[in-house]
Amino acid sequence: MENLINRLEQLLVAKFAEAAFADCFLLEVRVQPGNRIEVFVDADRGITLDQCKHISRYLERYLDQEGWAGDTYVLEVSSPGVDRPLMLRRQYPKHIGRFLALTLASGERCEGKLMEVSDSGVVLEVQEASREHAAKKKKMHYVKKMRTVAFDEITEAKVQVRF
Repeated sequence: MENLINRLEQLLVAKFAEAAFADCFLLEVRVQPGNRIEVFVDADRGITLDQCKHISRYLERYLDQEGWAGDTYVLEVSSPGVDRPLMLRRQYPKHIGRFLALTLASGERCEGKLMEVSDSGVVLEVQEASREHAAKKKKMHYVKKMRTVAFDEITEAKVQVRF
């Protein structure tokens, strides 16, 4: 199984050297029970369905010719989807303007709008609760603040879909 994964990864490195796939990158290759091969790819500007189809056909050609997965297998090539955590720093820039939920090494959870990405971390626009005394009542309101989080602190990052 490890040998199959390594072979597929090598094929993808070669594919991503092609001009039409230069902004693509591999996130993960998994082999599941029943000889189900899952390949998760992404691109700097977002992976397209057409790119996934081409990558799938490319890999199938080698799997069929070389017999690496045997006679029967299922190959799925897809983008990571919003329910999967961001795995590489390279994935963050295309999500600027979207909301992220971060889990930090300290166990703290932080949510906010992704405003910037640098080599060392991200800047989120977060809302912090603040109390204000107004007309003899304490009223809760929120203040928007910028929070910088280093990549070293992030243990998980997920895009939050908001409607």
